[in-house]
Amino acid sequence: MEQKDVLVIGGHEFTSRFILGSGKYNVELIKAAVEDAGAQMITLALRRANTDGKENIMDYIPEGVTLLPNTSGARNAQEALRIARLSRELGCGDFVKVEVIRDSRYLLPDNYETIKATELMAKEGFIVMPYMYPDLNVARDLVNAGAAAIMPLAAPIGSNKGLATKEFIQILVDEIDLPIIVDAGIGRPSQACEAMEMGVSAVMANTAIATAGDIPAMAAAFKKAIEAGRAAYLAGLGRVLEKGGVASSPLTGFLED
Repeated sequence: MEQKDVLVIGGHEFTSRFILGSGKYNVELIKAAVEDAGAQMITLALRRANTDGKENIMDYIPEGVTLLPNTSGARNAQEALRIARLSRELGCGDFVKVEVIRDSRYLLPDNYETIKATELMAKEGFIVMPYMYPDLNVARDLVNAGAAAIMPLAAPIGSNKGLATKEFIQILVDEIDLPIIVDAGIGRPSQACEAMEMGVSAVMANTAIATAGDIPAMAAAFKKAIEAGRAAYLAGLGRVLEKGGVASSPLTGFLED
């Protein structure tokens, strides 16, 4: 019997390996992410869920989709913890994506404060998924702090530059025994496919789909690319020769009796 390929995060199973990131939200994007890309998890900035009577983005997220509140806006571990607690009180569940960003120009995560936030939240029973700059020592500290998954950036948020940190992400895939989810910077389905071929567990994207000319079509393309990359990884990619070539068919003997 064929074994079911599922993504397990904090004891929860997902059959989709695409996660919709927060940011450029609109109804069409959410609809496409769920129906065309198959997203089963959608991140949610708390400020979008609590709008003082204005449009509430949670009204557009279908039932059955897991909410992944993020701590967007937090500048240190304590601020991130307060946001996580508030999201739980608002009924967003126990999942939380830790984002601690002090740098307003490049929007790079503060790895040190992220480790502290992860430890604080894990002790309070959250399923913690920290967003981090890919660094093996930091990833190990996050594992020890209680992270349920590690979310390294591929490139700066919203840049669509692709796998700029590919070599460092590969190290995490090889060395960390937790789901590695590529977050931020993926701009094309082909880049998502490449990430999955590396062995990452899932891909998060937002800008690449939200800014596409045809949002549903791009969402569907991401789904197919992620599935293809995962299938290729599980199949085992063929060897790469550094020099020369090897014929796939015999070059001699086919004219002999």
